[in-house]
Amino acid sequence: MPNYLNDPTLNQPLFPGSHIVLDDHYAFISGLTVMDIPGGETVLGDIHEETRWVMRRLVKILEYAGCDIADTVRVDIHLTNLDNAQQVDAVYAEFFNHTRYPARTCTESSRLYDGSHVEITLMARRPQKVKDHEDDANGEQSDR
Repeated sequence: MPNYLNDPTLNQPLFPGSHIVLDDHYAFISGLTVMDIPGGETVLGDIHEETRWVMRRLVKILEYAGCDIADTVRVDIHLTNLDNAQQVDAVYAEFFNHTRYPARTCTESSRLYDGSHVEITLMARRPQKVKDHEDDANGEQSDR
C-alpha cells in the first residue's frame, strides 16, 4: 500500500499531490523548484544556486524518506532554457558517484512555477532495511 507524505519543512504543495510517495520498493519525489524551499527566492535567477538548493533539499527529502541520494535510479530535470544544461550538469554531478549516475531526462519547459528556472523530480530505490523496519512497525512479516 503506498504511503503519501509531505516534507514538514516545506510548504504544502501548490498542486493536488504529495511531496513523497513510498511504495514497497521506491520513493517517488515530486518536482521541486527553489521557490518550494523557504528562502529560495534569494537565489532565484542564479542557475547554479537554484540547482544546488534543489539538489540539497532533495537529499534531505530522501533522508526523511529513509533513502540516500545514492539510491536514486531516475531523475527528470526541467529547465526554462536548455542552453543552461551544462551549468546545471556541473552542479548536479557533485551529488552523485561519477560511475553511478541515475537514468535521466532533461527537457526545456517554457515556464515553471513562480519563475523558477530549474525543476527536478526523482525516484529512488528504497533500502531493504527501511522496508523491513516499516513492516515490523506495522506487525507484518518481513523477508529477513
